[in-house]
Amino acid sequence: MRRVFVPKAAWRGVLSAALLAIYAATPSPAWSADTPAKGAARKSAASSHGKAAAPAPAAATPAPPAEQFADGIAAIVNKDVITLREVREATQVAAAELTRQKIQLPPQDVLQRQVLQRLIMQRLQRQEADRMNIKVDKATVDQAIGTVAARNKLSVDQLRQEVEKSGITWEQYRRNISDEVLSDRLRARTVDANIIISDAEVDAYLKEQQRRRGGAPAPMQPQQPVAPEPVAAAPAAADRVALAQILVRVPDGSTPDQVAALRKKAEDLLARVKSGSDFASVAAAASDGPEALQGGAMGVRPLDGWPDLFVRAIANLSRGQISGIIQSGNGFHILKVLDRASGAAPAPAPAPAPAPQAMPQQPGGLGAPQGPMQVTQTHARHILIKTSAVVNDAQARQRLELLRQRIVSGGEDFATLAKQNSQDASAPQGGDLGWLSPGETVPPFEAAMNALKVGEVSEPIQSPFGWHLIQVLERREKDVADEMQRMQARRILFERRAEPAFEDYLDQLHDQAYIDNRLEKQAQREQADH
Repeated sequence: MRRVFVPKAAWRGVLSAALLAIYAATPSPAWSADTPAKGAARKSAASSHGKAAAPAPAAATPAPPAEQFADGIAAIVNKDVITLREVREATQVAAAELTRQKIQLPPQDVLQRQVLQRLIMQRLQRQEADRMNIKVDKATVDQAIGTVAARNKLSVDQLRQEVEKSGITWEQYRRNISDEVLSDRLRARTVDANIIISDAEVDAYLKEQQRRRGGAPAPMQPQQPVAPEPVAAAPAAADRVALAQILVRVPDGSTPDQVAALRKKAEDLLARVKSGSDFASVAAAASDGPEALQGGAMGVRPLDGWPDLFVRAIANLSRGQISGIIQSGNGFHILKVLDRASGAAPAPAPAPAPAPQAMPQQPGGLGAPQGPMQVTQTHARHILIKTSAVVNDAQARQRLELLRQRIVSGGEDFATLAKQNSQDASAPQGGDLGWLSPGETVPPFEAAMNALKVGEVSEPIQSPFGWHLIQVLERREKDVADEMQRMQARRILFERRAEPAFEDYLDQLHDQAYIDNRLEKQAQREQADH
């Protein structure tokens, strides 16, 4: 509980956005090594204490009295307009990316439909972020770009050249990064902070891993950090699996007849790919999953990192093989094993052309550490003020500056003020986070904490969760070989729950919004005329 407010995973999207832009939303082998399966079995995976609160209903905008498709409007999302020009430009980028990956293009109207659905979800996230006063400024985007360039051993100018070689403009690249950071912060605010992984769950997970291996679990060696975010290695000799999916979504409230019709659609799609049709091309044309325009590719993860439903379905499948139909609370899934390897990190196929890596590849088969694993732990506490519709960044920072003056100059007790003012779950404990190991908090928080001397109080610092005051209580050196194993288990369990919960949250946003999809209506009218 003490560490949920700043899970490392919440910062990861800042860097994944880089490849999102370079590859037009297609993850690279290096980055997707721990990209979760977005939308996969999310309703069945999200536990009741891990779900986000339902988003506030958006104010519905009355439909225009006379719809005119020729007015340049592709869709209306609440009070925002998505123009046909936006759809055309995004479709060109998507088509170029699919062509580069040698994935057969779906018909133009189908591709436009897929692109428009993605634009609608992006617009909904921006609107919700605006409602919650979540902002991404130019400096944050610059920082993310600088980090990506440094990790790829490039200057920013060299990175820009690589981006533009791929056919993406620099302005679009920056917009994509901004959107990804915004989505990351929205997830942190609405979902991540509400997910609690108990010690009992960690114990059960480790016990299951021990049973599967038939022996005592070996402690896991963390990868040495090469950037602000340390990465823990996967268990020794663990399978790593790259998956793609075709999803036939079943909307909430569907009747039995509707469910049967959607299952028939899934069966027809399965028959197509089983008979030799290219899986990626069918996914691009027909999947309802958010990764459809990536040929259905969901990335590569340790086997344990995939939902149990998927693990069982692919248990006996080799590389290139396709599962049967898997039903979850989200719909009907068809999976393809793009790659799998024991103790190594496979790359999803088809592999994109060489481009800068957003993150160093995680090792998949490091053995147990040789001897103790000493790290510096920090005992810290904090006061968190979140931004909202009524509290902006400037107001949150000013509030913390006043609290800091009361502590530093007025001699007031940090813990007492944390109990009275902090908006984190640690508030009842006076903001106490306990002992923190490297990598347990997001980079901005960890960097500020590490710069403090014992007893010192930080200036207000910003993270994806809001604004913080941090006080370091003490430091120590400790052997954390056993703790690293538990940390890795907790991280896997967290990711299993966080992404499904966020997708469920976005579904609620979509269901509560006023959406006038004119492209879809136009297609329905044309089909009726024929």
